[in-house]
Amino acid sequence: MKGCESMSGPLPEGPVKVVLVSAVALIDADGRVLLAQRPEGKSMAGLWEFPGGKVEPGETPEAALVRELHEELGIGTGIGCLAPLTFASHSYDSFHLLMPLYVCRRWEGIVTPREGQRLAWVRPQELRDYPMPPADIPLIPILRDWL
Repeated sequence: MKGCESMSGPLPEGPVKVVLVSAVALIDADGRVLLAQRPEGKSMAGLWEFPGGKVEPGETPEAALVRELHEELGIGTGIGCLAPLTFASHSYDSFHLLMPLYVCRRWEGIVTPREGQRLAWVRPQELRDYPMPPADIPLIPILRDWL
C-alpha cells in the first residue's frame, strides 16, 4: 500500500530473533495505571514501562505475568484476572519484540518494588509524561481509550 512502507521500515534481511515479552496494565481502584522505571544496569535504564517480563520456554504469556508480578512486585493474581487488551510488535536493532498487553484490576497483596525499580501510579491521560521504550508508546492511546 502506498505510504505504509515508510511507517514500518524495510523488511529485515536474514533471520530475526523474536523475543516474546508479556506486559500488564495494573489498574487501581482510582483508575490509575502502574508504571515501573527500568533500574540502572538494565538496557533502557530510566525509561518507564508496564510491568512484566520475558516469557520463558514452555510458558504461556499469562503464566509469565503471574510469575513476574510475584517476583517483581510481590503480588498474586490468577490467569483469569488477566484480560488481553492489545499487543506491541516492534523491531529493535538486535531483535524483534512481540509483547501482548493485558489489563488486570484484581490482585492480592501490596504492590512493592522488589527489583530496585521505582513505581508510579499514573492517570491514563498522563502516561505520555513518562518516557517509555519505543515498543510501549503505541500502547498508550489504546489503553487511554479503553479506560
